[in-house]
Amino acid sequence: MPKLYTGAEIVFKSLEDQNVEYIFGYPGGAVLPIYDELKNHKTINHILARHEQGAGHAAEGYARSSGKPGVLLVTSGPGATNAVTALTDAYMDSVPLVCISGQVPTHLIGTDAFQECDTTGITRPCTKHNWLVKDVNDLATIMHRAFEVATTGRPGPVLVDIPKDIQFKKGKYKFIKKNFSNKLNGKARKKINSKDLSKFIEMIKQSSKPIFYTGGGVINSGPEASKLLRELVELTGFPITSTLQGLGAYPGDDPQFLGMLGMHGTYEANNAMHDCDLMINIGARFDDRITGKIDEFSPKSKKIHVDIDPSSVGKNVKVNLAVISDVTELLKNLTKKFKDENKDFVKSNKQKIAKWWNQIEKWREKKSLNFINSEKTIKPQYAVQRLYEITKDKDTFITTEVGQHQMWAAQHYKFNKPNRWMTSGGLGTMGYGLPAAVGVQVAQPGKLVIDIAGEASVLMTIQEMSTAIQYRLPIKIFILNNEYMGMVRQWQELLHDKNYSESYSEALPDFVKLAEAYGCIGIRASKPNELDEKIKEMIAVDKPVIFDCVVDKEENCYPMIPSGKPHNQMLLGPQDEKEEVSDEGKTLV
Repeated sequence: MPKLYTGAEIVFKSLEDQNVEYIFGYPGGAVLPIYDELKNHKTINHILARHEQGAGHAAEGYARSSGKPGVLLVTSGPGATNAVTALTDAYMDSVPLVCISGQVPTHLIGTDAFQECDTTGITRPCTKHNWLVKDVNDLATIMHRAFEVATTGRPGPVLVDIPKDIQFKKGKYKFIKKNFSNKLNGKARKKINSKDLSKFIEMIKQSSKPIFYTGGGVINSGPEASKLLRELVELTGFPITSTLQGLGAYPGDDPQFLGMLGMHGTYEANNAMHDCDLMINIGARFDDRITGKIDEFSPKSKKIHVDIDPSSVGKNVKVNLAVISDVTELLKNLTKKFKDENKDFVKSNKQKIAKWWNQIEKWREKKSLNFINSEKTIKPQYAVQRLYEITKDKDTFITTEVGQHQMWAAQHYKFNKPNRWMTSGGLGTMGYGLPAAVGVQVAQPGKLVIDIAGEASVLMTIQEMSTAIQYRLPIKIFILNNEYMGMVRQWQELLHDKNYSESYSEALPDFVKLAEAYGCIGIRASKPNELDEKIKEMIAVDKPVIFDCVVDKEENCYPMIPSGKPHNQMLLGPQDEKEEVSDEGKTLV
């Protein structure tokens, strides 16, 4: 007779067989049998968050910086509902998470029992799949299936809801070793069609104004995809741009890189996207922050779209060639075929795209990321630039909150490697950055991890400083403090006649004293000439740090595509603000 295990034991045996090292969680009544079992599994470390949302974002940070799925453990009812924001965030940004939630005993389900809610019903729209375990003998299969679903295809979150009685019951454990991926890369659904490859190459050869448009799908596919992308861009000599989530897939300091595109992207990137004759989309999804006014988006271009998720292709923008494939697989086949058939393509094609590069250089002359610096006040852009210059040689990992500071970080901090940039793009979750930094530091011990934060956003999950202290995680919270919900204030200024309704934070804490209250280091800089020295001090400290960087209160984030406008019509600075935004445009922010 096979050995029988309790449901709680099966959970841990499954995690061990999936090579899980860390779980992020918060205990409660419905998961106590699982927490009771934790002591018997020394290879699995539990990180106690201060809120389930924080645990979820920490699991996301861990996943995105390590290439492994993040694991989240929460109790029933409010434990599960507190995790919904993190699950939705992971769903929108394609982050592989396995959430294990406790549930009331099976006989109490549907009775409005204490801390009961319909967890699978609530999380169905924000997970790839979820399961309510009704039989302990199904638990092992479901657990392994959960990891498979989370990490294959387009990665994303899953949830396994386990009633408390199932955690006590005994059942069989079986794990048949399959080719489950424990990385961010997914499996190709089908073999790449050689006709598609030939058409792809033909479209490249015919183009005189091409551009690569790359997104988070390149990073999700694993480090090899980024290497292959760099090779292909070099082979073609084409310009390349990136979405917010794709930063780092291609070196940010390379001359072929035009910077980030989209609402706060560079002038040259957005204009090149608009005027190109061939747009090669690899792992991006044509979302509204990129396209601007959709019916005027890149009107004269042919479009190629490479994505592992068939539902993302043709969803927002019609394309001429769709390739449903894992990015690594596609780039492997494409670069090989391209090299075999087109020796010295860059040299032979140089003349053909010379005019295009000349035009791009003219757009570059606008220097759209420039700003008017000050000797008296710290400009937020300057703060990010100094942070970059001082940390660029340290293999730094950056997380952000959401708002103006997030865009300034994307614009002025250059990323040359994948998995170094963790930010909430799709859902735009304030409070993401600090707990994400906790997860990144767990995955990357000894590395420099910085959360570029806004003072309003960071306060949403500031309690996770306590987690950082407990586990000796020396994360650095670099707050660009303008005393406003900056992006809200900017939109109010540009779209709502400067009616700054409830966007000014009148009762902010003293962040230095708050840091000390948590038992970490507090630093404040309010003058530009203090910055360098104090940033170096922040880096030198082997403890968590809250850095209160007091910046210009009224600085706006430029360039900016005004809401409702096409993506080649950009505001480059305050001098352009007088342009009216339509009523329709106001609804799109």
